[in-house]
Amino acid sequence: MSHSLQVKLTRVVPLVAAMVLSAIAVHAQNNPYHVAEGWPQLPAGIKWEGVISVDSDARGNIWVFHRSEPTILEFDPSGKLIKSFGTGMFVQAHGMTIDRDGNIWVTDAQNKDGKGQQVFKLSPEGKVLMTLGKAGVAKEGPDTFNGPTDVVVAPNGDIFVSDGHVANANGRIVKFSKDGKFIKAWGKKGSGPGEMDVPHSIAMDSRGRLFVADRANSRIQIFDQDGKFIDQWKQFGRPSGVYIDKNDTIYVADSQSNATQNRGFKRGIYIGSAKDGKVTAMIPFVEPDPDKNNNAGMEGVTADAAGNVYVGETTTMTLKKYVKGKS
Repeated sequence: MSHSLQVKLTRVVPLVAAMVLSAIAVHAQNNPYHVAEGWPQLPAGIKWEGVISVDSDARGNIWVFHRSEPTILEFDPSGKLIKSFGTGMFVQAHGMTIDRDGNIWVTDAQNKDGKGQQVFKLSPEGKVLMTLGKAGVAKEGPDTFNGPTDVVVAPNGDIFVSDGHVANANGRIVKFSKDGKFIKAWGKKGSGPGEMDVPHSIAMDSRGRLFVADRANSRIQIFDQDGKFIDQWKQFGRPSGVYIDKNDTIYVADSQSNATQNRGFKRGIYIGSAKDGKVTAMIPFVEPDPDKNNNAGMEGVTADAAGNVYVGETTTMTLKKYVKGKS
């Protein structure tokens, strides 16, 4: 290949890549959803604070992890509160997932007064079944965390925790056996393949691949369960939350893209395929106070079997349900 041709290709390839991402972003503005008004019905005495995580269980009930008391709430499909618990347990509510047995896994991302920096496995009634990490200890180690953001559980019971939501932390993924024994960890601070900067959420597709919301790098990184880097996707915005349903539809919450940070993308929920990375829809985040310009809107995201999308908003402190069709 001639030098002149190499130079031309060097100039053209980034341009083509940028055009492709731009086309994807434009296509993603298709929004077939609208808000379900009046959902959920929040009882008197309970007030939303930062709604950081949300997940659905096999019965279609919706579980919410937020930063007020009680911290964990369960709603039925109609939006009625079924139960709540977790008062006094956590320093900073962060990640949540429901495993195949209906147990609730949550992460506590900060530490104070001898609490925090742990991952909890809870029964649907709120009983603590397992803890990972040492209460109140912020440290990157085989049995300690330094800002655990989220957790996902494999079909064989192996546990994966995204860790590193504190200043100057190494972004990493920590793998444990089903009984909580440390297996391995991978990742370090950086922007190269396998490196991370604020791994903010983690999900698993039907093939067992791990999708990590590498937020400060404005990308999703995909790994196998041994930590081998597979791919990176930037077409889903600057990800704060990731959820993948049983059909491998992927829902990604972008809470931070703006004119100076990840330009070309808007904040909202990007929806597409975990199989090929194609973005098919986008639910935009509507800033209630544009002059305030909150830097964290939609962060928690899940969907039920009917395809309804549930979104937790942090700084705007609310939970919303989106359904397809005209309002």
